Amino acid sequence: MTPDPAGLPEPYRSALRELSTVADFIRWGASRLSEAGVFFGHGTDNALDEAAALVLHGLHLDPAPPAEVFGARLTAVEKGRVLGLLRRRVEDRVPLPYLTHEAWFAGLSFYVDERVLVPRSPIAELIETGFEPWVAGEGVEAVLEIGTGSGCIAIACAMAFPHARVDATDVSNQALDVALENVKRHGMVERVHLHRADVFQGLEPDGDYDIIVSNPPYVDRHELRHMPAEYRREPLLGLEAGEDGLEVVRRILEDAPRFLAPGGILVVEVGASRLALEAAYPNLPFYWPEFERGGEGVFILEAAALGA
Repeated sequence: MTPDPAGLPEPYRSALRELSTVADFIRWGASRLSEAGVFFGHGTDNALDEAAALVLHGLHLDPAPPAEVFGARLTAVEKGRVLGLLRRRVEDRVPLPYLTHEAWFAGLSFYVDERVLVPRSPIAELIETGFEPWVAGEGVEAVLEIGTGSGCIAIACAMAFPHARVDATDVSNQALDVALENVKRHGMVERVHLHRADVFQGLEPDGDYDIIVSNPPYVDRHELRHMPAEYRREPLLGLEAGEDGLEVVRRILEDAPRFLAPGGILVVEVGASRLALEAAYPNLPFYWPEFERGGEGVFILEAAALGA
């Protein structure tokens, strides 16, 4: 029996009465997402894939089920659960990974919620290639991630460099709680060490990190005001970085030489703040890699250049 749709707005009441199969709800959901003009930037890039991810999650199904699943009929309870997810995505603009509590980074699955940014950095491609040719994988003994959030970069680095010590910092205790959950999930408790620190403040300058990597806050105030609603569901602490977007990046550049090993590299994502960075540091030889899967605004600096 279909549950009482009282309180549900149109067109959700009609969907509850008239739709029946998995494919019906995916098609209908895609139409609602397109009609509402939601922003896709947290896992998928189109309405159909986004709707499929939400519907299949709501039904506790694998993201790539057998074809016959799409013709299966939903129960009344399942219909209500799926419509609830689609409604939150459309009306509240909640990003997909916050609804499914899962995001993928460097081929790995991570738990995420509103305490951390959704993983999406192109730094994943650099990790997958072991940061070559800037470092030799077998020679990497220590890695530091600044602003770890969900822990995705630190954990992926630990996977890429199985003999390295990996330290990961964040100023947010809530973010560190999420990172710890992911460290345990991937069996990395002995490999990835979490620290509460504000950039480098709270760490001892050993000068022995072969790689310092960070996806820090880099959104300037103008860009922040014009971001899609989905981004404003993420923690502001992980986005906002002052008038020019360089508030945190400046601190990283200032102190990184004291923490980098000779021959080490600094890898930082600055996104659209690249122009402001190059204008502020015209004498630093930033290298800007290109990414096959999209994304930009990541620089690499060698320790020698920073020291100079």
